[in-house]
Amino acid sequence: MANLLKGKDVASNIVYRSKQEVNRLNGLGIKPCLAIFRVGEKSEDLSYERGIDKRSSEVGIEVKKYLFPVDVSENDFYKALDEANEDANIHGILIFRPLPKRFDDQKLRNYINPGKDVDGCGDMSLAGVFTNTELGFAPCTARAAIEILDYYNIDVTGKNIVVLGRSLVIGKPVSMLLLNKNATVTICHTKTRDVENIAKKADILICATGQMESVNSKFVSPKQTIIDVGVSFNEIKNKLCGDVLFEDVENIVENITPVPGGVGSVTTSVLIENVVRAAKRSYE
Repeated sequence: MANLLKGKDVASNIVYRSKQEVNRLNGLGIKPCLAIFRVGEKSEDLSYERGIDKRSSEVGIEVKKYLFPVDVSENDFYKALDEANEDANIHGILIFRPLPKRFDDQKLRNYINPGKDVDGCGDMSLAGVFTNTELGFAPCTARAAIEILDYYNIDVTGKNIVVLGRSLVIGKPVSMLLLNKNATVTICHTKTRDVENIAKKADILICATGQMESVNSKFVSPKQTIIDVGVSFNEIKNKLCGDVLFEDVENIVENITPVPGGVGSVTTSVLIENVVRAAKRSYE
């Protein structure tokens, strides 16, 4: 039976250190603030927002909300975004994407002031990941995966790590973060040949396929650590599932993140810590 790399303790550790920093910043007269931009009332956005509200309250971060109807004009939306970009008292900006199709997503994610891009969605933030510099912030989910490995003392130095997926949200940035920690990384995608055998040889397997329960026992081997980034609702099983077919691999691998309760539960805490870091940078 695999060891479960639960996210709860990891998230609590991030919240604790964020609280310490917030207390220090408060002493300097700085109140970290996150601006949330939401269009409409999609259930997944509302759920994420509730999680952010809870974590922000724990840490002591102010949350300012810009809420719009689905038919909001681009002019009104960008006018509000300009306001948040220019407000020195707002340190982080989060836009719940995707927005309605009339919005150009590339323009949208790069419209945020890079210093306030706490979700790590803009090109400048991604450039910072690739150059290992603080040009912005790494995407929260990618960093959450790293936080879990660090918390459980799973050293990646010199390890053979296979990443299944090449998206800008997780696959590519988590690969760069791992390279920055001296891992040897192989990225696999839909055009990769012999994926199963490549995955089997990994010390650590990062699963970000975006395909529910697509990774089974054919992909894994004993002593592996599995970081499952995916989350989907399985209507047949009536529960949330990851990209990994959990029951098929749990008796083979050494460590695995559960879904739910794994990477996803750490992501919000990473976002909140990024707001604190952004506030600190604005002071420095």
